[in-house]
Amino acid sequence: MIIASLEDDPVQAQYIVHTLAEAGFNSKHFATGKDLLVALKKSEKLDLLLIDWELPDISGKDIVIWIRANLDNQLPVIFLTNRNQDHDLVTGLNAGADDYLVKPFKAPELIARIKALLRRNNAGNTSNIIKQGPYQLNQQKREITLHGEPVQLAPKEFDLAYLFFSNIGRLFSRDTISAAIWNREIPATSRTLDTHLSNIRQKLHINPENGVRIVSSYALGYRMELFNHHTDDTPVTTV
Repeated sequence: MIIASLEDDPVQAQYIVHTLAEAGFNSKHFATGKDLLVALKKSEKLDLLLIDWELPDISGKDIVIWIRANLDNQLPVIFLTNRNQDHDLVTGLNAGADDYLVKPFKAPELIARIKALLRRNNAGNTSNIIKQGPYQLNQQKREITLHGEPVQLAPKEFDLAYLFFSNIGRLFSRDTISAAIWNREIPATSRTLDTHLSNIRQKLHINPENGVRIVSSYALGYRMELFNHHTDDTPVTTV
């Protein structure tokens, strides 16, 4: 297993390499975005990417966008960044990153995030298809269709949709969703979760006409319910 680190600061790069080695991971360091893209275009085997957002040649965000457009969507990507505003977080995750860490970060936290992503990625290697009304979700291929037509979702949007469709009727607190999707607690003042929920509602046309809806309660959380058109518009839930 090889973890690639894209970092232009020599001191930070050495810290990352040392941290990975101490945790038993093999790593490969890239100092420029161009070097990493060359390796990826040559189909070099890399199991997880640590990408600095601010680089001298190519933006880390642009690199992630290229990866998601041209490579396997299951390749885990963690942003390492000095940016810590909510809109930056949303931008990075929507670009295709799976997680992020704000610099300076501690070695144990980096390793914990890496292991969590690798576990989730390995767990998704077996085919798992969910069919619900007009929807079909393929976890392995990370694809979703509505009435047979593919719907393009950002990686975190797919994870959130899959969480709800695989747990119809189950109530999730904001903290539970944050831990499952982002591996961290998201402050109540953040709009990250709300933005992603709004996106999947719109892109997937989640409404009674398609037999499902996401019900929210500020105090309790969120759940997806089945909607039965044949019984006086009463939602049918499965617990």
